Amino acid sequence: MGLLYDLSTKYKTLSIVGMAKNAGKTTALNYLIEEAMDDGIKLGVTSTGRDGESQDLVTGTEKPRIYLDQDTIVTVPTQLYDLADAGLEILKKTRFSTPLGDLLICRVADSGYVQVAGTVASMDTKRVCSEMFGYGCQLILIDGAIDRKSIASPETSDAIILSTGAVLSRSMRKVVEETAHIVNLYSIPELEEGTARDLIEENNFDDRIMTVDRDGKVEKLDLATGLGASRYIDDKIDENTEYVYIPGAFTNSVIADINPKKLKKVRFVLKNPTKIFLSAMDWGLWRKRGFRVNVLKNIEIAAITVNPWAPSGYTFDSGELVKAMQEALPDIPVIDVRV
Repeated sequence: MGLLYDLSTKYKTLSIVGMAKNAGKTTALNYLIEEAMDDGIKLGVTSTGRDGESQDLVTGTEKPRIYLDQDTIVTVPTQLYDLADAGLEILKKTRFSTPLGDLLICRVADSGYVQVAGTVASMDTKRVCSEMFGYGCQLILIDGAIDRKSIASPETSDAIILSTGAVLSRSMRKVVEETAHIVNLYSIPELEEGTARDLIEENNFDDRIMTVDRDGKVEKLDLATGLGASRYIDDKIDENTEYVYIPGAFTNSVIADINPKKLKKVRFVLKNPTKIFLSAMDWGLWRKRGFRVNVLKNIEIAAITVNPWAPSGYTFDSGELVKAMQEALPDIPVIDVRV
């Protein structure tokens, strides 16, 4: 029994997320599909974009194709249905539309290559998965599109498999540091149950920045975004303020002009870690200044796959990369799926 079998005992849906293009996401997907075949797991496969084509539509480079075994449940838009080498039995035409036509849920009747595509919105993906489970799937793999942030959203799946590799940097140390930074962000503690969390969730129907004070008073700020609004947010933080909720993107410009004493005093709350756009260096500096943050929902990382090869031609030693990543992230399984 392999990695996927172990994961299938813990999770029902897994998103495969790439740190960047050419990080080995599709290779990892194919590896897991093969394990499902070997372990007799009835698999569902969907995507938040399009995958399985022989050539990358953005870069023009060759891509791994996706081979699906008989009885796999897969989502395919109408325009890609006739492009499949596999024999596909249409189980349902869903109400979800894509740029490539209405989305179909199909059963692989004869094994072969398939171009997989699906919906983009995380909640739509969740609804599609629910329908796929109705056809007997034991586990569903969700292939991420180019934008790793959207597919990593905790609303999409139970956990993610993070694909990383040499494409991030010629320095193995930087590859490990950047990957560890993302893992650390995704593991930010959730805001504890209690009055503050209840107030934020009750009032977060319009995605507005809000403050919560020690007496339970909620004030919504007249801001469409927190970007570049740190002075305005600073003005709204007084001696009673305990929490500042930021529903959108969180960058340096959201907190750059907040008084350092106020920054240490309040706790920032975000929807989830994918909203954070701070480098590892900036993140470390803010934390040293006393910045505190929680999320309403964090992201569980089930495993990390590494790709020691970069398309520009340089490579790392696979064993050294896996070892370095394991030392940095000892609690998460790390594998090179090509070995």
